[in-house]
Amino acid sequence: MNEAMAAEQPLLEVKELKKYYPVPKGWFSKTESYVRAVDGLTFEVHAGETLGIVGESGCGKSTAGQLITQLLEPTAGEIIFAGRKLTGMNEESVRRIRRDLQFVFQDPFSSLNPRMKVLDIVAEPLIVHGLAKGKQLRTEVIRLLETVGLGEHHADRHPHEFSGGQRQRIGIARALALKPKLIVCDEPVSALDVSIQAQILNLLKDLQDQFQLTYIFIAHGLPSVKHISDRIAVMYLGKIVELAERDQLFHRPKHPYTEALLSSVPVPDPRLRKKRVPLSGEPPSPANPPQGCAFHPRCPYAQDLCRQVAPPLESKESGQLAACHFPLHEGGMAL
Repeated sequence: MNEAMAAEQPLLEVKELKKYYPVPKGWFSKTESYVRAVDGLTFEVHAGETLGIVGESGCGKSTAGQLITQLLEPTAGEIIFAGRKLTGMNEESVRRIRRDLQFVFQDPFSSLNPRMKVLDIVAEPLIVHGLAKGKQLRTEVIRLLETVGLGEHHADRHPHEFSGGQRQRIGIARALALKPKLIVCDEPVSALDVSIQAQILNLLKDLQDQFQLTYIFIAHGLPSVKHISDRIAVMYLGKIVELAERDQLFHRPKHPYTEALLSSVPVPDPRLRKKRVPLSGEPPSPANPPQGCAFHPRCPYAQDLCRQVAPPLESKESGQLAACHFPLHEGGMAL
């Protein structure tokens, strides 16, 4: 993030955001515990930037995206978008704010209504918000399809007639229809072939330049996040454990979990050797997180303090944020 961007008011502010799901004890019993899907997220997103959110499956990153776009109601915390507090808004106010806040779903196969033609799918948000009708509506839909690399001849077809990449382009066109300020992309390329992934990522970057868009890009694959993001937040068990500029995070990670994720990325040249950081076991249950640092049962550098006290997300010597009592230095070993 450059200095000018850091000085301006954030487009999105997320403060101590939480989403807990109750776990019943039995059919007729009171709630025993909660699944902490999202457990105290705090971050900012500035206009024109892309914040990547990455982590293993089940870490809460998709839930965070749905909370930000008001598809889910948070248990606690605040979401402030363009100076307006979204949490606690009534349904009509949320409907109006959705013109500026859109979502691109992970699965292009299930996110489109199979009974509707592409024309109707892309036109639906325009109709709901009363922005176009008649010939003007069709003209606007064709323009949107052409913007994402499709054509007028695609408008009267159904979703099953398209490939996965084409369907995701339709989903992106639908998200663009209301000229939003922020788009949350929830693993938009994970269901696509590798070659198609690159096309969609390049399309998203081109659209960002063309329409001055801001993205939250959610993924579990680090290469796609690196390709598109300005800053990256690493999530583990419902929390952000590291937040840094893209190049900082990839070259000088501070959290052992980030180091382990980076070490798992395949190297294209087999002659190059890469240090592997093994992770033992599976992530703990979000219904029963461990005491202290949630990562300590799998961390190769864990010490007694890690097992007792949860580390705060705070600035380290390079300025990047990490939730770790013993952050890594540039050599990749704990300080």
